[in-house]
Amino acid sequence: MSGKETQRYVDLIARFKGARVVVVGDLIADEFLYGEVERVSREAPVLILKYDTTEVVPGGAGNAANNVVALGARAKVVGVAGHDDAGRRLLEAMPSRANTRGVVRVRGYATPIKTRVLAGGVHSAKQQVVRIDRVGPGLTPRQRATVVRRVEEALATALSNADVVIVSDYGSGLYTPELIARAEANAAGRATRTPSGTSGRLVDPTYVGRVPMILVDSRYGLAGFRGITACTPNEPEVEALLGVSIGDDPESLEKAGRALLRKLQSRAVLITRGSRGMALFEPGRPTDHIPIVGSDQIADVTGAGDTVIATFALALGSGATFGEAARLANHAGGLVVMKRGTATVSAAELLDAIK
Repeated sequence: MSGKETQRYVDLIARFKGARVVVVGDLIADEFLYGEVERVSREAPVLILKYDTTEVVPGGAGNAANNVVALGARAKVVGVAGHDDAGRRLLEAMPSRANTRGVVRVRGYATPIKTRVLAGGVHSAKQQVVRIDRVGPGLTPRQRATVVRRVEEALATALSNADVVIVSDYGSGLYTPELIARAEANAAGRATRTPSGTSGRLVDPTYVGRVPMILVDSRYGLAGFRGITACTPNEPEVEALLGVSIGDDPESLEKAGRALLRKLQSRAVLITRGSRGMALFEPGRPTDHIPIVGSDQIADVTGAGDTVIATFALALGSGATFGEAARLANHAGGLVVMKRGTATVSAAELLDAIK
């Protein structure tokens, strides 16, 4: 990377703090239970752990917002949490620069919890030995109707003053393309941004009139989000959506990426490929194959997709091209998979990696 290119990325990261980001989606409490291995149980062939401590961090859309804040920006969070202990701990764990006034609290709704039990010796790294997902029955039909209306109102308010929106869909079925579209329609009176020189943010004129940009990370419903700005699916998600197998075949990857672009009518598709790096697809442009950054000895991929889309979104909201945003996201993803648990990457860490 040339000195000029490096300086461009440094300037973009410096502008992260000015980007206005909305994160809407499924809020999950990620719980980590740590313990030390004592012995094998006589009752069954399982380990007995001596409990040490418990940590709760924001998961799902909360982790995407947490990454936005770690990178220096402020985030407005729109979602649903219960009036239960998990909901309380989840919101208490959100960083102060994440505005959670758009989170709808619902009595009787069980906040989803993903509990990971990690064990190890005194002088060894803790390894995940089991994960327990506690997901309740969800919202009743009456609750859903009320909650959808309140979420739409909160999202419309947030959209009226946003540069970019991250939709983090972990499969609850609540954050549908229809909900997003209705909220956009309700926020139609928002001020339209213009290129650099007036707003100082969106320097690419192709973005004018399409603000806020909508970026989607959807586990199961990506096909319904037609007309979005961009998405960041991983390779297995693309294979499942299109019913294809990609593997090491460049031709299969090319066909899949182009098919997804046409299907979604989006401006960009960024496919994350694990140790193979990333592939960025844009209409009318050659595919941009981005190799993995750093070591391929991955420690933990928990929440890595949230880091990627948060960085990608922040970069676009700060005036980056899709290619520049993808490279910054690639660096951030390479950093976060070397950390254990639901982790984030700071602006300082990303700067060091770029330099």
